Formats: sequence, C-alpha cells, structure tokens
Amino acid sequence: MQPQYDLIVVGGGVLGTFHAYHALERGLKVALIERDNTPQGATISNFGQIVPSGMNSKWQLFGRESLRVYKEIQQQFDISVRQEGSVYFASNPKEEQLLVELHQINKDNDYPSVLLTKKKCLNSYPGLRKDYVTSGLFFPEEIMVEPRVMINRLHKYLKAVGLVLFSNCTVIDCMALSNGIEVQCSNNKSLSAAKVIICNGTDFKTLYPKLFRESDLVVSKLQMMQTKSQQKYRLPSSIFTGRAIRSYGAFQECPSYTGMKSGEKFSSVGKKCGVQIIFKQSVDGSIILGESQQSVYVSKIDTLGTDLDMDVDNYIQQEAKRIIDLPTYEIQRRWYGLFSHCKSADVYQATIDDNIHIVTGIGRKGLTGSAGFAKANIHQIFNLRHV
Repeated sequence: MQPQYDLIVVGGGVLGTFHAYHALERGLKVALIERDNTPQGATISNFGQIVPSGMNSKWQLFGRESLRVYKEIQQQFDISVRQEGSVYFASNPKEEQLLVELHQINKDNDYPSVLLTKKKCLNSYPGLRKDYVTSGLFFPEEIMVEPRVMINRLHKYLKAVGLVLFSNCTVIDCMALSNGIEVQCSNNKSLSAAKVIICNGTDFKTLYPKLFRESDLVVSKLQMMQTKSQQKYRLPSSIFTGRAIRSYGAFQECPSYTGMKSGEKFSSVGKKCGVQIIFKQSVDGSIILGESQQSVYVSKIDTLGTDLDMDVDNYIQQEAKRIIDLPTYEIQRRWYGLFSHCKSADVYQATIDDNIHIVTGIGRKGLTGSAGFAKANIHQIFNLRHV
C-alpha cells in the first residue's frame, strides 16, 4: 500500500505551516494536523513583527527569505502583511555606537538600513520624548502582521493550493512501517505518509515523553499588553528600544557590544524578568506593549505559573511612558505567551526511525525565521540538494 501523503506535518503554528508551504511548493502531497480548531500557542501570542534586523548573520538570511515569502503570498492573498519597517532608538552614546556598527554590518550584508538623527526621529514619531532618544536606525523592508489573522488566512490560502488540513485532531501515535509512517489520531482517523514532521512542543511531549524530558528545551514566559485604541494617533513602524538593543543577536556581533554589556544597570524587576520595551500599533489603532521574559527548563514549566505578574506590567508601562507620550495608556487586554527554545542549538531537531522528524524550539525567532528556515529544512529532509 502506498502512503496517502508525501508529508504529514503535526502542528499548525507558523513553523509547521511553513514546512507544509514549502513542501507544497516542491509539488509534494501534504497534510497538516492541528490539535485545536485553530493554533493556540506561540504563533498567536506575540507582537506580530517580522524583523530580520534583530537576528545574527546566519538567521538574518532565513529572516530575509521569510520576508520574501510573506510578501509573495500577500500579493496573491491578503494575510495581513503591512510593510511599515522597524526602528531601533538609542538613548545614550553607547547605544548610538551600537546602531552605527549595526548599520555598517547590514550595509556590508546588503540589507537596507537608514541612520536617523535625533531631529528626524522626533519629527517622524509623534509623542517620542526628546529627553529619551538620541538617534535611530530604521529598516524599511521589515513587516508586521496580525498573528491570529495571519495564520488562519495562511491556512485558507494553502488549502486552496492543495493542502489537506485536519483541525481538532490530536495525534496519539506515529508508527514506522516498511513503506512509510502511519499516524493514529484520537478521533480514530488513521493517515499514512512517507515522512512526518512534528513541529509542536505539546505533540512532541505527548508522543515521545522520555525524549522530551531529556531534551534541553527551555520555555520562556513573555508578558504583553494592548492599549485601547489611540484614535487618530499613528505610530509609523515597529519600535525597539534600550534592552532590545542589548539582547538581540544582531547587536551581539557589533564590536562594542561586550563592553556595553559589562556596564549594564537595571532595576530589580527589569533585570529579573528580562524586560525590554517594544511598541507595535495594531490595525484597530491600539498599541501592543511589552515585554518581559522568564525562562525555565521544560521539566520545570509548572513553576512559571498561569498568572500575570502585575509588578512586571506596571514596570513596562512606567518605562514605556519614559519613551513615548501616547494619547492613552489605558489597557484593554493583557496576556502571556510561552515560547520554547533549545539551549544547545538554534532549533531542537531529532529524527526517529529515519522518517519521523521532530523540529521545534525555534523560540522567539518563529514568526521571523520560520518561513526561511522551513524552506532549507524541507530541502534537507527530502534530499533536494539540486534546489
């Protein structure tokens, strides 16, 4: 008996969906299995920014390919892509130096960026406080999406071009056969494929609990919030400030980064919870603010709790007000997202019985890096070396 599909992808988040997308692009017959009605994990619990500028040189290549893919799909089907760029604001001479160095690195890598004077920053970004900003670095190619809208529209688009999508379907077993893999689901559905890729941490834990426990996956809890609509106020692009400049991989390649890190001083809340201040305006005029980051190994995930830490939220608002005077800081929604990443590698990968591939733990690189990474990974898994 021949397998029904060339590939079954387990997990309908952004990482799994783009593996399905690139397999379809190569003419493969693909099924995507999502345990919920729509994805509920890290894919929808983030800002919705696609920012290769924040990545190290290796991952920026994946991010730039992701930009191309998002924009190409947007031309054919509206998945909520907005090309409004991203900007990093410096607040002191050391941060300014990092921006100058990153601008040169991106110039050498042929990735467009523009240095902004203090005057240009103040004229371009309403409400930006002159006692905070000293300069900026703008990346015009970068985009933003509405995560919940994007992933569901992306599924709709892929179904129209041949994807078979199974929603509300939990995988309970993967069995290697002589000619492929049989996938058993909780609704008594049985599917078969030449290869299976598992891109969901929850399904990884369910199917291979011992391997999951032994992995070096780390889970981070990020708190975010959303203001009420800012009415006629317009924020021209995504904004990254202060600690983002210190913590993102791209800046770690700057010559002066090490010296800057050694002289850091943060409040107890800011340091303990890894707070960095980011702004993004949604299509309804509201502003998404964040974020904090608390991390533990997967074996201790329960210690993160399910509550929001109001001290963290209050600190984020307090710091945000030092940067931009918004018309309102009244909050309409607060939430947190859980993001897993691998301690020893960029992405956690394991292969079982040759044709079952676990690919997860892409962390906060997911929305930006998944489309580009998944393309390379599909080519590797299916041995498409000529591509």
